[in-house]
Amino acid sequence: MDVIRRIEDIRRILLKLKAEGKKIGFVPTMGYLHKGHMSLVERAKKDCDVVVLSIFVNPLQFGINEDYDIYPRDISRDTQLAESAQVDYIFYPGAKEMYPKGFSTFVNVENLTEVLCGARRPGHFKGVTTIVLKLLNIISPHRAYFGQKDAQQVTVIRRMVRDLNIPIEIMTVPIKRERDGLAISSRNEYLSKEERKQATCLYESLKMAEKMILQGERKSEKINKVMSKSILDHRLASVDYIEIVDSRTLKKIKTIKGKILIALAVKIGKTRLIDNLEMEI
Repeated sequence: MDVIRRIEDIRRILLKLKAEGKKIGFVPTMGYLHKGHMSLVERAKKDCDVVVLSIFVNPLQFGINEDYDIYPRDISRDTQLAESAQVDYIFYPGAKEMYPKGFSTFVNVENLTEVLCGARRPGHFKGVTTIVLKLLNIISPHRAYFGQKDAQQVTVIRRMVRDLNIPIEIMTVPIKRERDGLAISSRNEYLSKEERKQATCLYESLKMAEKMILQGERKSEKINKVMSKSILDHRLASVDYIEIVDSRTLKKIKTIKGKILIALAVKIGKTRLIDNLEMEI
């Protein structure tokens, strides 16, 4: 496995491999790799001949007073994990490589980015789409792999790829969870022992909503209230949002019908966690 830091170097390597007929799979990450990332790599290994994993903590997608400066970073650990998962190349650029002096071009997907996390984190998805488009242009893979945990992000990226006629297939991999249901995330590292226990309330509330729907409940408002109460029963938890939306448009729905996304963001202490569950009725 090679670690490549310069855009021109990774491009040269991959152009040669593609000329040889190799199928390229790409897993973009912000590092501090975990089982969720490894599930993306595993899927890419099954589908493709060569797997490229990028590590870049993107400053553009962090807002004021968010956790960019303290976001966990450990390239030595990440390199070992990637190598054990048989990643072929790590693309590990610096901020100046990705955003050279005078950088002034950004990508914005409208409507889909103005709800859920986008409504609470102004500018976040502008940063996400800009860096993802740059990475897709640099790597130019056949397929790129994203986790369902970031459901809104995947929806936004799919729309960007479709609207801009980018010839890359976007693949979604199911959420990887701990044994108690907590969605695996780099931000779980922030949780104290007690906070970690209470963080299971996200998944518990989603399963509660799923059970209500399967038993015939169709009113989103009623489900939201039950979920909110379940979460707030945990003294360290506070609700940022709980929303039931159409999984394609991300618009709120009053009555459960069709393919839906139940999405939530919850603060456990000072740590903001997200999770979701898709259903089709």
